Amino acid sequence: MALGFFSRLKEGLARSTQKLTEGITAVFTKRTLDDAALEELEEILIAADLGTDVAARIIANFRRTRFGREITDQEIKTALAEEIAAILAPVAHPLVIDRSLKPHVVLVVGVNGTGKTTTIGKLAQQYRDQGLKPMLVAGDTFRAAAVEQLQIWGQRTGAPVIAAGPGADAAGLAFDGITRARAEAADVLLVDTAGRLHNKAALMDELSKIIRVMKKQLPEAPHSILLVLDATTGQNAIQQVGVFKEMVDITGLVVTKLDGSARGGIVVALAEAYNLPVHAVGVGEQATDLRPFDPMDYARGLVGT
Repeated sequence: MALGFFSRLKEGLARSTQKLTEGITAVFTKRTLDDAALEELEEILIAADLGTDVAARIIANFRRTRFGREITDQEIKTALAEEIAAILAPVAHPLVIDRSLKPHVVLVVGVNGTGKTTTIGKLAQQYRDQGLKPMLVAGDTFRAAAVEQLQIWGQRTGAPVIAAGPGADAAGLAFDGITRARAEAADVLLVDTAGRLHNKAALMDELSKIIRVMKKQLPEAPHSILLVLDATTGQNAIQQVGVFKEMVDITGLVVTKLDGSARGGIVVALAEAYNLPVHAVGVGEQATDLRPFDPMDYARGLVGT
């Protein structure tokens, strides 16, 4: 990962880091790692949105390897970064586009406001930069702003956008998208979807219809289903994965808005809870601010080492 991005990642995680490190420094200036110290550390980890399971796992490891020793805040941070990286390593998998599929169909899901449409635009830009030919489907037909936003990204990236008027049938658009992507030999088809969770039954119906209609055109589509999560929602993101897993077969996660959040620990909680691939993390507005997920860089960024 380029140093430039690591610097931006550290910057983006600054609020999360501050929350975590201030607590650690306050507790461990130089102190014996006893039961009371471990209890305080566990509270700090839970408060940083790492989740109770991750906190319990880290505390158990510290108890096994360092109990009764005098320890500094720096040693705790270094050990913590290693523990976090070990939890994240199994889920760090970039999304690899299979060029032989023409198109590799990526269905993008998530609740409104998580940054789905922007993520699609950024991915389109990155694929274009890699020499791939992306095509976009504006399937969030309930929000005119989402369609306009995707059309702007289409112009910016030179990617054709399949769109229709407000309230159009998203499944029909996805079908048209696959037809056109095959005709024009597009490498990747990125399909946006609506994300109105207040009526889960309607959303579930819509997503299953989109997938059903896609399969009429291309039996193995979609090849990837990405769930986009907003880091600022903290533990709410865990529940969202549970809800969407009931609806569709999620193949990977993208976590956005880490630069606006003090809850960067949520990525670790997600890894522990679901073991789903984390394809990318977002730390800003630019296309280059969405990057493949590097577990050690993320862990070091989070604990400020």
